[in-house]
Amino acid sequence: MSKSLKQNNFLFILGILVLCACGKKQETIHPIVENITSSVYASGTVKSVGQYEVFSKVNGLVEKILVSEGAEVKKGQAIIALSNKTQTLNFENAKLLASYSSAESNQEKLNQAQNELEIAKLKMENDASLLERQKKLWENQIGTKNDLDQRELAYKNSITQFNGSKLKLNDLQKQINFQSKQTNKTAAISSTTLNDFIISSEINGKVFSINKEVGEMVTTQMPVAIIGDAKTFYIELQVDEYDIAKLKKGQKAMISMDSYKGKAYEAIIDKIYPIMNAKSKSFKVNAILTTQPENLFPNLSAQANIIIEIKEKAMTIPRAYLIDNEYVYLANKEKRKVKVGLMDYEKVEIISGINNSDELVKSMQ
Repeated sequence: MSKSLKQNNFLFILGILVLCACGKKQETIHPIVENITSSVYASGTVKSVGQYEVFSKVNGLVEKILVSEGAEVKKGQAIIALSNKTQTLNFENAKLLASYSSAESNQEKLNQAQNELEIAKLKMENDASLLERQKKLWENQIGTKNDLDQRELAYKNSITQFNGSKLKLNDLQKQINFQSKQTNKTAAISSTTLNDFIISSEINGKVFSINKEVGEMVTTQMPVAIIGDAKTFYIELQVDEYDIAKLKKGQKAMISMDSYKGKAYEAIIDKIYPIMNAKSKSFKVNAILTTQPENLFPNLSAQANIIIEIKEKAMTIPRAYLIDNEYVYLANKEKRKVKVGLMDYEKVEIISGINNSDELVKSMQ
């Protein structure tokens, strides 16, 4: 085949391809009037209301697990018992010491000190009477000055002995009261510490998990269980910092979960935390479920579309037909500027610039 013939064949094929390309018509659309919803997307996790990690107040070995996973528990109900033999002995010893130090146990000492005080008082009163008698005798020049001095000295000694007995009784009473209070407090502290070896639920709820087995070591830094409300759940969402300003309490959210594909559940924004997570650049937001599956479990993954605004009878086009967020291409190859309104993931509201009769294409050819 000659070189000129090859060139003619190439030009012929190229012409056919150009004609086919020119003849291929672009898909066109017209704006339509419908409802459009503006929403914020967020991902999150299912949480039980009141859900918390249970920690032990003391270190120890698990002696008994008193409930099973999935069990309903009451506030204050024991769920795990730790070995407490040493603490039990300490508590018994503290009780014995408190009993020994009580006023009842020291009543004999108190009675003895009281008797000594009464005897000293009687002696003091008797010496006072003898002194007065000796003074009258001395006034009548009966007896000697030495007899009077002896009576005065005996009376002073009686006063000193009485005051000493009174002080001894008061000190003994103070000492017994102090020791009794101190040992009772020691016993109370020991009792409280003994109670720390029983791990109890802080709420009425369900035991979602038990993280320990009998014989395993428990520390104050490791959670031993997870407990929460078995009936009421919420979604803990992470909202991007660019969207947080659009959110407010009371907004409706539609929740979907991987465990319940094809179904959507309603929730209400209940709490917006006022500080951003610096690492994830997101805010934590809680949404209370108002409708939920019959069986729901904590820590399931969830996605939410938080509804910001709903507009009825809006003129919309697919987002793929919006160019640079402000232009559209008409079928007559005109590039026209438009004003946009609400947007969702599929469509955008057109406020002005085109009307329902305009025919749009995705790109210029």
